[in-house]
Amino acid sequence: MNVPNLITVTRFFFIPLFWIAFFSGVDYANLLAFAVLILAGVSDMLDGYLARRTQQVTETGKLLDPLADKLMMITVILAFVIDGRISWLAAGVFFSRDLGMILVSMFVHFRGKRKVPAANWLGKATTVLYYIVFLMIMFQLPYYREGLWAAIGFSIITSLNYLYTYLRMEPNVKRAPQ
Repeated sequence: MNVPNLITVTRFFFIPLFWIAFFSGVDYANLLAFAVLILAGVSDMLDGYLARRTQQVTETGKLLDPLADKLMMITVILAFVIDGRISWLAAGVFFSRDLGMILVSMFVHFRGKRKVPAANWLGKATTVLYYIVFLMIMFQLPYYREGLWAAIGFSIITSLNYLYTYLRMEPNVKRAPQ
């Protein structure tokens, strides 16, 4: 296992740390939980940077990296809904999109198709947008509900872009004549 993939794997440990920090009940729980979230985000950028810089981009990394991201995002959204900061409707739309992405990735992987679309600028922008919205929700800044819906809408557009990219990579998919 190369260093970028090792960093990706360690990001899975931030998930329970976030949960523990968020529900710790200490006065600075929001700040502590957000610090864990930021560490996860920084490690996400670091593993991607190192993988590209050292030419160690792997199909395993392309699969694990978004899985770690999605599981962290699902954990954060679940914590927010349990705490009453966001609605079940927003969480449901978010969960549907992210679980759909996870299931499609698993389907592609277990079908023996090792090639998956690499992260693109839309995916990175979606992640940054979610981190900004999570900051807004965490500290209940103005317009955080509207920001969440905007991020969800943008993430759906990103998902459609990845689906389109995957279909163009897949040689057995029938395409309309050009």
